[in-house]
Amino acid sequence: MPSFTLPPINDNPDGGWGPSSSNLPDRFKFKDIPYAPYSKSDKLGRFADWNDAASDNRQNTVGLPAQNPRTAGRRRDGVQAFGSGTASAFAYFHVEDESSFSLVDNKAAAPRRGNTFTRGRGTTRGGPVSRGGGAQRGGRGGVTAGRTAQRGGRKGWRDWDKNTRTRESSVVISPNWSMVEEIEFHRLAKLRLEVDEPEDLDSYGRLFAYEKSYDRVTTKSERPLQLVDRIKYNTTTSDDPVIQQLAAKNTATVYATDIILSVLMCAPRSVYPWDIVIVREGNNLYLDKREGGPFDTVTVNENASDPPQDPPPPNPNNPNEKAPEAPSINSATSLSLEATYINQNFAFQSVIENPPPPPVDFAHPNPFYGPEETEPLASCGYRYRVFDMSVTEDEDVKICVRTEVDAYSAGAGNPREGNGLVTIRALNEFDPRAQGAGGAPDWRTKLDSQRGAVVATEMKNNSCKLAKWTVQSVLAGADLMKIGYISRVNPRDNTRHVILSTTSIRPTDFAAQLNVSLANGWGIVRTVTDLCMKLPEGKYVLVKDPNKPVIRLYSIPQGTFTGEDEDGDAFEEEQVDSAA
Repeated sequence: MPSFTLPPINDNPDGGWGPSSSNLPDRFKFKDIPYAPYSKSDKLGRFADWNDAASDNRQNTVGLPAQNPRTAGRRRDGVQAFGSGTASAFAYFHVEDESSFSLVDNKAAAPRRGNTFTRGRGTTRGGPVSRGGGAQRGGRGGVTAGRTAQRGGRKGWRDWDKNTRTRESSVVISPNWSMVEEIEFHRLAKLRLEVDEPEDLDSYGRLFAYEKSYDRVTTKSERPLQLVDRIKYNTTTSDDPVIQQLAAKNTATVYATDIILSVLMCAPRSVYPWDIVIVREGNNLYLDKREGGPFDTVTVNENASDPPQDPPPPNPNNPNEKAPEAPSINSATSLSLEATYINQNFAFQSVIENPPPPPVDFAHPNPFYGPEETEPLASCGYRYRVFDMSVTEDEDVKICVRTEVDAYSAGAGNPREGNGLVTIRALNEFDPRAQGAGGAPDWRTKLDSQRGAVVATEMKNNSCKLAKWTVQSVLAGADLMKIGYISRVNPRDNTRHVILSTTSIRPTDFAAQLNVSLANGWGIVRTVTDLCMKLPEGKYVLVKDPNKPVIRLYSIPQGTFTGEDEDGDAFEEEQVDSAA
């Protein structure tokens, strides 16, 4: 028969219930684990949760036991399970911050045979449909896949790396600056202010007639873009002698140019960083641009899902890092300079300088052209106009804007009275297969037959740029906008270009197509005006965050962005060097 052995009994000398903690034998390995009531449906806790806590519709609050989905419906509503109100001593708590952890993989993807987007589609890499029209058998999906393959298969390219790319601010934020206000774009999009027709103060400059033969250019009769040597001024607000005279007469409260004002009115569409210098002197407010700032160039595909990128700057903490290579012709900076060159030369080339028809002189000559200048002036007219931003009859808030027009349409009316004025702009194509092309089709094959698809793609990829051009045309009172489509002769050469087509559209109609609300733009301008007029006299800068849809207003020293500030910095550096 099996024997029965009485287990050892450990007496508790303290008189409590159960054995004493000091008399526990060594085999009690889990003596430090506290006791907690539990029910059969409760879990002890997870060591690590790699799945979504809400994927199986169970409540998994930290510190509370999880509920079994199989037994979730067996209890009556309002009846609490036994032990569910006690904090689990076995649950795992995340005590460290995991937000700083990120996975970075800089390795290049391994080469693959063929194109993954064309597998089974009957297409070759970047080539036409083969095998008896496999794309047609695939329906709309097959056609889409074939088009993606022809564009180089850029869809989904390096999606994992998009969120890690950061842009630098357009201006270095000094620690001496103090932030006054921060406004998100979604708040700006809700502003509205209706403004009446403006009052024309004066006009300056000379206009040439637009060459209407450019409206008949097609991809089969393309014209080369020529280098035309002309002078065109983009003087900031405070340096404009006409605005200085108008400010002395207290003509308005706010003074700006159409280029600066369009950036502010289209701020919710912007992606790239920018900054506006705001100077308050007495009751006057001046919106200025910095020398060499973002207002002197034109962006390319700013609103694309994967816009062009600049190469990352070298790491100063890594002395063994190789020197950065020359920027690609398809980088953001190179494309911006190329687009600026194209816009200027297309506007110079598409006007008739030799009569007939003769040029039209405004009331005054160009205010920026000095007697010592010898190079010929470009066709440009300046119209100084005043817009009333007053909300009530008691207040008087007006803004004086210097607007620009590029040419006039012969036979459309008297340009001196604002009839037949034209603004000229240009869109440029660089390489449909390059990174940052935004899925744009090949203009040489699609511009004549599928112009709507080309225009829709440009409206999506360059929404902010087109909106700013439209706002500038409306502010200037132009009757027509001429937009040229200019492409490279060779996608690998950014020095030679051809004009493929030109379209003509009314600015108000184009604003409706782009869903540009001038009332929203005036609401943004009035909000910034009220914000700055409440501040003391001084100098401020409005900065667009380079990576977030936010604008910030900073109070800066008076000598910032001037020669005095640079001299002061140099003097301080000399003092530090001498002290060292």
